[in-house]
Amino acid sequence: MVGNFIADSVPGNHFEHFTQPIIQGIKLHRKIDDYTDHHPIYLSSKHRFSTQFDKYSGVLMDIFYDHFLAKNFHLYSSISLDAYTQSVYSNLAHYLPIMPEQAKRFYEYMTKHHILFNYGSASHIETVLTHLSHRIRHRIELHQSMPLFIEQYEEIESEFFVFFDDLVEYCKKQPEFL
Repeated sequence: MVGNFIADSVPGNHFEHFTQPIIQGIKLHRKIDDYTDHHPIYLSSKHRFSTQFDKYSGVLMDIFYDHFLAKNFHLYSSISLDAYTQSVYSNLAHYLPIMPEQAKRFYEYMTKHHILFNYGSASHIETVLTHLSHRIRHRIELHQSMPLFIEQYEEIESEFFVFFDDLVEYCKKQPEFL
């Protein structure tokens, strides 16, 4: 869990000072990113936003797919989303001293706004996109993607279900997951 959380904050292969389980989490996160970036269903979903949002269409799809995962969490877990997110926050808190600064900052933001739980709400997604737009150098207004997202909500959610089932099967075959 920790490796997965910090993976985007760890440059290259400079993770020799982490424990083996954290390294496995970093590697699995990177495999999932690569798998996602090449999956035809994900690419189809992402294409809907590529004309207006260009290179940020992938960011949008990651957030929108996170929304569908949070919204439908009960289909994938026997524990509630709220209980799960509290467990994640608690587990990650123990590792704050070893986290890269970028991951620490995101942890603070995530826990302050209860992001993992609130991703289940489409209105909260718009807030997340607005906040993210303020942090992007190029000043792109990501929240302007919401009308298109809402308009194609059911189609994108259907694509998410197919993609996520494929992703779960892919992860089960990865040695880092076992």
